Amino acid sequence: MSEKMEGGKHLYRFLTNLIITVAVTVLFAYGWGRWLNILLDRPFLGLGRLTMIVIYMILAIFFIYSFGGYEIGVSRISHASIGCALASFIVNLIMVVMTVMMVGYKKLVPTIILVYFELLIADVVVLFVITYFGTWLYRRIFPPYRMLQIHGSHVNNLDHKMGQRRDRYVIAETIMANAPLHDIEKKIDEYDAVLINDVPSELKNKVLKYCFDRQKRVYFTPKISDIIVRESDELNLFDSPLYLSRNVGFSTWQRAIKRTGDIILALIGIVLTSPIMLVTAIAIHSYDKGPVFYKQERYTIHKKVFRVIKFRSMIVDAEKNSGARLASENDDRITPVGHFIRSTRIDEIPQFFNILKGDMSFVGPRPERPEIHEEYCQKVPEFDFRLSVKAGLTGYAQVFGKYNTTTYDKLKFDMIYVQKASILLDMQLILLTLRVVFQKESTEGVEEGEKTAK
Repeated sequence: MSEKMEGGKHLYRFLTNLIITVAVTVLFAYGWGRWLNILLDRPFLGLGRLTMIVIYMILAIFFIYSFGGYEIGVSRISHASIGCALASFIVNLIMVVMTVMMVGYKKLVPTIILVYFELLIADVVVLFVITYFGTWLYRRIFPPYRMLQIHGSHVNNLDHKMGQRRDRYVIAETIMANAPLHDIEKKIDEYDAVLINDVPSELKNKVLKYCFDRQKRVYFTPKISDIIVRESDELNLFDSPLYLSRNVGFSTWQRAIKRTGDIILALIGIVLTSPIMLVTAIAIHSYDKGPVFYKQERYTIHKKVFRVIKFRSMIVDAEKNSGARLASENDDRITPVGHFIRSTRIDEIPQFFNILKGDMSFVGPRPERPEIHEEYCQKVPEFDFRLSVKAGLTGYAQVFGKYNTTTYDKLKFDMIYVQKASILLDMQLILLTLRVVFQKESTEGVEEGEKTAK
């Protein structure tokens, strides 16, 4: 039953992804043939027209995939819709530039922009409808698996988080990891899937093998060691299986490409956001006549200390009495202007200058304050591992986590990046960061009275 359901899910997602791709391609094909092709001195015929359609389709597939627009049934409707909308915006922007260059007449630029704007609106509406009804139908055809949770002694709220997605996860029963193994195995047989939630490695291995034998799907929280070995290379040198975990991060040529990309993107970012920075600076200073920028010591690679630059979002001397602590959900130190620039990430824009200087990279673990980093290390000594690469403006934890994500989970996200680090991954995370800006939940503060994420 489980195998047939999984096969059905894969087929359904393939079909919905195909519908999305065909929809945006057909819309462009109609717009190109009806309004754009005729603007050329020599309109494209057969092969030329087909080439333009294929170029658009390839760009659409790449960006929709990168922004998570194809995740119907997997992600929330809002996330998939935002991903499709952002992808459509970027693809049509690229095509505007290409079409303007091909047409070559300045007087036709407004017409070209108008056509692509109308195409963008049509894309957003059609893709939202497909995403909404595709997800609605998916949830009715494929009900969530009934799951057994095997819980360790460590208290976390993973079951609560999964409970917020009852369209995908239903934790029907929980059994503690210290229960007899026979009782655990007997319970496993009653359910479709198992959640191994932070249990000792010895028990996890036994449960994994038992579930494999009975073809039960398993979700489990990884240990740091699981993440470290995840990207190991397979070596077939002997008649015994052997894995190699290199633990070296970026190679020399990758670091050179990454640094070059950082400089180019930082310069582009500074130029494009200069009007936003000017307006923000005026708003901050006008509110309380205080300084516009806020500089703070942070750790980067190998615990090198640098001063990060941000737009000031809190009152002057916000930590004079409280000392170093993260912002809470309803922090009274944040100014009205600060609430807006924090929710929209505008306060982070000045870090383009840190990237240009070389203190930070565009992608990497977020730099922590030395005192907070050391406090984290007292609880989780492995927190130092994340400093094996340069700190970044955005990163794995920023894309897939939240501001108040726990210390250990932040470390896990950053370690996944450290182990998977590549130029292609950096490009994907930069694109996904654009989607995160529209997700309000990613900026949630820590609980009231807390100085750090627990």
